[in-house]
Amino acid sequence: MKDKPLIVCLCGSTKFKEKFEAINRIQTLAGCIVLAPGVFAHAGDPITDEEKKRLDELHLRKIDMADHVAVVCPGGYIGESTAKEIEYATKIGKTIGYWED
Repeated sequence: MKDKPLIVCLCGSTKFKEKFEAINRIQTLAGCIVLAPGVFAHAGDPITDEEKKRLDELHLRKIDMADHVAVVCPGGYIGESTAKEIEYATKIGKTIGYWED
């Protein structure tokens, strides 16, 4: 029986849309199933405050589904929302890696 693919959840500021796309591609080509934001508010996708709350909650469910969390943090930048996601992932026992470059 073939091993199941690693499920990776990408976290980080949505202002790094191009980095998310690049890392998604790398991880997908490496054979991973990638869960990532579908809306990039800080990169210009317009959303309401209510939608932001729903998207934040949805992203926590993606973390729940993942085997591993990959934090997209160019230059080491980790904002408030990302810090909360890291805290949550740590609390529920997920492994965490960082893509700083």
